[in-house]
Amino acid sequence: MEKVHRLISTCLGIGYTPKGGGTVAAAVCCIAWYLAGAGGNESVFIEVSVTAAILILGIWSAGKVEAEWGKDSSKVVIDEVAGMCLTLLFIPVKWQYVFTGLVLFRFFDIVKPLYIRRMEKLNGGWGVMLDDVLAGVYSNIVLQLIVLIGLWKA
Repeated sequence: MEKVHRLISTCLGIGYTPKGGGTVAAAVCCIAWYLAGAGGNESVFIEVSVTAAILILGIWSAGKVEAEWGKDSSKVVIDEVAGMCLTLLFIPVKWQYVFTGLVLFRFFDIVKPLYIRRMEKLNGGWGVMLDDVLAGVYSNIVLQLIVLIGLWKA
């Protein structure tokens, strides 16, 4: 079972990337999100379901690997994938929005303003995941405003 938690928490090994594993995981998530929803194939039900599954699996697995790898190990990148999914929820799937979402999410995830850093202090998988969840929520709000003002209309 430990191998399963390692696979989940590293997003099939992306977390073993020597540098920038979180950015790589977020970028891979963006590519998958774009490919899944491009051409009008968007499904809010699937997007919400996948995001919820990633959140639940992430909390569970990040908590399990913490004993072996330490608190919030850089190998754990499922939190970035969860945050990126939250960033893109309910946003039209256009490359411009997906790319802007990536930039916004990485900004909030790295700078950690507005109580994001406090989330890291929570125990286990909750602390690993919830800072990125909050970064994803903030990124989504900004991205919703960008969509609302009409940047990159079709």
